[in-house]
Amino acid sequence: MIETLIDLVPAHAIAEFPVNTFLESIVVEADNTLFITSHYEGKVFRIGADGVVATHAAIAGKATGLALTPNGELLLSGWDEKDTSVVWSIASDGTVELVTELPEAIFLNGLTRLDSDNYLIADSYRGAIWELNAPTKTVSIWLEHADLARTSPEEGTPAVNGLKIYDNFLYASNTQKQQIVKIPILADGLAGETEIFLTGVNIDDFAFDIEGNLYGTTHVFNSVVKIAQDGTVTTIAQLEQGMAGSTALAFGKSEGDRTSVYVTTNGGMSFPPATGIESGKVVRLEVGVAGLPLV
Repeated sequence: MIETLIDLVPAHAIAEFPVNTFLESIVVEADNTLFITSHYEGKVFRIGADGVVATHAAIAGKATGLALTPNGELLLSGWDEKDTSVVWSIASDGTVELVTELPEAIFLNGLTRLDSDNYLIADSYRGAIWELNAPTKTVSIWLEHADLARTSPEEGTPAVNGLKIYDNFLYASNTQKQQIVKIPILADGLAGETEIFLTGVNIDDFAFDIEGNLYGTTHVFNSVVKIAQDGTVTTIAQLEQGMAGSTALAFGKSEGDRTSVYVTTNGGMSFPPATGIESGKVVRLEVGVAGLPLV
């Protein structure tokens, strides 16, 4: 990790899960309902305004990325029980339906909406980003590039991982290379030439605020960092604030909560801290700036 400034923000755990729960991704509905994947359990949990944790949906397999659709459904990436890469849709009542199989994908991960019909999905081991057309349920490669790939096939750490759009650029974290890649989105929705936005910072998932600051989870480094558009990196939450194995984050959506960032953790399962593996948590950070609305 590159040297960072430290400016810690208020943190409050709002939910706790048993030790060895790998909370993997999070999205927030307009009414501030949180949806969170549990990777190994193949579950999507729901946390409403009452703070109660409920199982929203379950699949036979492993769950990774989540995205909200305009009609209030969820898209979920992961693997089925046969280890085939798949995408599911989850209705508001928790009903799960297979959208498509991607037998040529290796490790589907982060998932974000490109436009009204299309979604981008990171393939962490192939070094590619897939494009899913939701209405037709068809998939194709949006971009396959060395900047999205691992340095070698033996590397176990995911390469391209989190995906988010800001100012008509797709930002993609390459966790294995500790880089953030910036990709122009051209007028026809195709990918432009990649560039490296930042090197030396270990980012899993991330989100933007309205000023263009990127907030990222560092996973095995047990923290959340804020990265300005000029590349300045500031640590805003650490292990002591519940960041053991910080995996993903998303801004609050409701009035009065738009400056909150909700962070999911796995308690340090991937690389246990010296203090040992903790329970998986959802932690609310107050960052003082509103989040950028997603596409």
